[in-house]
Amino acid sequence: MGRGTLRIYLGAAPGVGKTYAMLSEAHRRVERGTDCVVAFVNHHGRPRTEALLHGLEQVRRSEITYRSTCASEMDVDAVLERAPAVALVDELAHANLPGSRNAKRWQDVEELLRAGIDVISTVNIQHLESLGDVVESITGVRQQETVPDEVVRRADQIELVDMSPQALRRRMAHGNIYQPDELDAALSNYFRPGNLTALRELALLWTADRVDEYLQQYRGEHNIRTPWQARERIVVGLTGGPEGRTLIRRASRMAAKGSGSEILAVYIARSDGLTSASPKELAVQRTLVEDVGGTFHHVIGDDVPAALLEFARGVNATQIVLGSSRRKTWQYIYGPGVGATVARESGPDLDVHIVTHGEVAKGRGLPIARGARLGRARIIWGWLVGVAGSVLLSLLLRSLESGPGLANDVLLFLFLTVAAALLGGLRPALASAAVGSMLLNYWFTPPTHTLTVQDPENFVAIVIFFAVAVAVSSVVDLAARRTHQAARLRAESEILSFLAGSVLRGETALDALLERVRETFAMESVALLERASDVDPWTCAGSVGPAPVARPDDADVDMPVGDNIALALSGRVLPAEDRRVLGAFAAQAAVVLDRQRLVWEAEQARRLAEGNRIRTALLAAVSHDLRTPLAAIKAAVSSLRSDDVAWSEEDEAELLEGIEDGADRLDHLVGNLLDMSRLQTGTVTPLIREIDLDEVVPMALGGVPEGSVDLDIPETLPMVAVDPGLLERVVANVVENAVKYSPGGEPIAVAASALGERVELRVVDRGRGVPDEAKERIFEPFQRYGDAPRGAGVGLGLAVSRGFAEAMGGTLDAEDTPGGGLTMVLTLTAARGRPRTEAVLPAEVTS
Repeated sequence: MGRGTLRIYLGAAPGVGKTYAMLSEAHRRVERGTDCVVAFVNHHGRPRTEALLHGLEQVRRSEITYRSTCASEMDVDAVLERAPAVALVDELAHANLPGSRNAKRWQDVEELLRAGIDVISTVNIQHLESLGDVVESITGVRQQETVPDEVVRRADQIELVDMSPQALRRRMAHGNIYQPDELDAALSNYFRPGNLTALRELALLWTADRVDEYLQQYRGEHNIRTPWQARERIVVGLTGGPEGRTLIRRASRMAAKGSGSEILAVYIARSDGLTSASPKELAVQRTLVEDVGGTFHHVIGDDVPAALLEFARGVNATQIVLGSSRRKTWQYIYGPGVGATVARESGPDLDVHIVTHGEVAKGRGLPIARGARLGRARIIWGWLVGVAGSVLLSLLLRSLESGPGLANDVLLFLFLTVAAALLGGLRPALASAAVGSMLLNYWFTPPTHTLTVQDPENFVAIVIFFAVAVAVSSVVDLAARRTHQAARLRAESEILSFLAGSVLRGETALDALLERVRETFAMESVALLERASDVDPWTCAGSVGPAPVARPDDADVDMPVGDNIALALSGRVLPAEDRRVLGAFAAQAAVVLDRQRLVWEAEQARRLAEGNRIRTALLAAVSHDLRTPLAAIKAAVSSLRSDDVAWSEEDEAELLEGIEDGADRLDHLVGNLLDMSRLQTGTVTPLIREIDLDEVVPMALGGVPEGSVDLDIPETLPMVAVDPGLLERVVANVVENAVKYSPGGEPIAVAASALGERVELRVVDRGRGVPDEAKERIFEPFQRYGDAPRGAGVGLGLAVSRGFAEAMGGTLDAEDTPGGGLTMVLTLTAARGRPRTEAVLPAEVTS
């Protein structure tokens, strides 16, 4: 049995109609006679979706009990036993309850597909694993249920279910998605127009990429090489010359005329590293390409027109933009040029635009001489060995009474030619071959002392010597240059891999990167300079080494990154071939600088947002929670001051008690607000000293009713290193919170134990508990969980407690109480001033 097919309805946001579209498709298939069943569909109380379930066979679900709650999940065994042709499975990213067959619903779907059952499912764009961080930054909500992208990408069909934000919000307002009591919160939070627009764009872009994958796969399977103009892709051919900026801007204007057009700038470099490109100009052009929204590509190819066309066809380009040739008229004797060749061989489906510019016919620079990369000393030694060595060898052989013979003479001169090639390259070797053949002819070939060769065999020997010398010297020179290039490219690849790794690791240490530049190029100092505009002075963003330069013009080597950033090096002048790697370092330094500033700005924005949120919550607290006890106090005082009523002593005592209670509540609220302010501004400075828990905890229980706490603190516990005042506040807030949520007068348990180098204080209640997803949220400022009454406080108690605990080097976390309820775990550092006993756990906690 073959594998089943998977069809996915991808939603841009909740409520766009994925389940509705899936059920409509099921009805169409049932009408065509297809065996289609509902394996699991959740209609969420939406009447129109629920109506579509009528007329479709529904497979039984499995009932799972978790935490005293019974819920239903898809019964995979029942679906496999039913063995339909098509199964409908809603919410592909759903996480199954503990005790289910698989942890995730997409794993259930995989089982159905392996059994040969076709599956139709649904998923929202925010549930894709790779987009979790992006969705959280947009909506402020972290999706807990996700599905790996690869699972969705493997689907045989993906259909996007889209809806404009305005239409979706209208559907919500009409009650088609949420209940009326949930509308206001949903519309003002997750379903804001900006959030929906961003999610919609994510869905469209992800689906477009998937369509591109389908297209490339189809073209590859059918060996289609000609471009398909599904989307305008404009390839800009760069030479590193000054005309590149004109070409990039021209391509940008062309791309702006069509929606969704892409710009791909490509620079073709020869495999031997010989190029007339300006590294500085290429760096500027790369930045310009990225500024206009394009991408820059570096391609190796000895045949530039063929490599350019291969790249264009590989990316399914529709247009190529090239500049008019910079050759002078006489230079066309070398060939028709890149532009003419590309235009001739591009074919009917690839348009080639030749753009004129100010550098036309001004000539192109010559490539670097091959010998230049060997060094001056080696070239001089090559000439000495090849020419002077041949003369000295002739004198040596002439001084011998009986020479070794012409054949051996030829081999000796050939050895010098090979040595000259190894040392100085091709030119000294060719000179050595020419001089050696003349000396062999003049001194050692009869008749001697003339350039005439009498014996034809000797003539053939000299000719063969010259040919072999030229061939061997060419091969040796080529091998030497290839070895040099391989070593250099290996070093460059290691450096570039380091830079790529630093990008992937997100390293943001600018000084470390600049130090790496200084060590790599053996420089005295390196500085990253920047300026706000062309007329502003340069400022140093970072530097290493002594006496860094203040301007790029003062440096021995400068590498610009755009118009306003430059990497300046002092110490020596770099060869041209080193500038390519230096350009990569400079670009990475600019990225690191931008990243540092973005991180700083994000932190500042986070602090401002947190401050705004706290101020907003503070205003809300002042407007209600602080006014409530003030109103009670004012009412009691007004009553006491009234002359119209004669209050009895009991009544006056009751009113005074109300005033005292209100004042205590105000004192508690203001104290928490001040504590939160101190934590936010970082002005909490604990005075750590060693103390026993049983000296502090009983004092913290003064604000709770008598008999509401069962205390169990062994006397054998080690001392703790804390601030007693802060610890008392922490314990008091946590205990008061636990007593507040404890059901029906049932006492809470406060127990302590020693675990290793830590001491734990556990506050256990038997209330209704807190779900896992809300355990961290209850520690945030101004948060009340569930149906806490408004008069119960401003929601700062636990936030202040955790802040004080962390200030003392401890932690405060929430756990589930076995059997129901919530346990607050306060972990403190054991003091070293008193010997620690064995771990002591309470034998029993009364609850």
